[in-house]
Amino acid sequence: MDADTGEILYEKNGDRQMLIASTTKIMTALVALECASLRDTVVVGQEHMVEGSSMYLSPGEEITVEELLYGLLLCSGNDAALVLADACCGSVDAFVEAMNRKAQALGMENTSFANPNGLDHEQHYSTAQDMAKLAAYAVNNPIFTRICSTIQVSIGGRTMSNHNRLLRELDGCIGMKTGYTMAAGRTLVSCVRRDGCTLVAVTLQDGNDWADHKALYEFGFETLAQRRSGGAT
Repeated sequence: MDADTGEILYEKNGDRQMLIASTTKIMTALVALECASLRDTVVVGQEHMVEGSSMYLSPGEEITVEELLYGLLLCSGNDAALVLADACCGSVDAFVEAMNRKAQALGMENTSFANPNGLDHEQHYSTAQDMAKLAAYAVNNPIFTRICSTIQVSIGGRTMSNHNRLLRELDGCIGMKTGYTMAAGRTLVSCVRRDGCTLVAVTLQDGNDWADHKALYEFGFETLAQRRSGGAT
């Protein structure tokens, strides 16, 4: 998708509802950024300890929203997602309601969120097209893009590395989020900016996602270049 215009340059089963795993955390981060300040501090509770990927928080730990966002987007911390949800809206349920309201406002008509971390749930799903809409919106938030494009950071006594290989391997990549559960398979939302143009790509349940995203961007930027030069599309 051309993030600047919303035009879809290529799609396959783009409106099929599917599990999205931790790409969910794009929405989690955006809602958190609208609700809280980066310098706000919160205390981690035992209830925030959860299965799956983690930034390894400890109950009783005091931490800033900024640190949690790095843990959310770089480490894909399920624990960070729960702490942010409670801190921003008072409860996970209230935060999920805010996520769904935001999805509706963005025109994500085939999307439903049931939690802030992306763990499998029958009421938690989206489509490649809806996630592309979300990515195109997210890339306009400078704080979000600063964090999700960071390859490695040392903050609050932690050093965290980004799971997104495309940041190292693809020219112009500025994030955005990886995901995986056994049921969802590999999910990936990415964004690349070149020569003043910004494209986003989404693959769901794709075991070859790194290579597929590279191929999609090669096609996408070639298509834009042909249009600029007046060539065939």
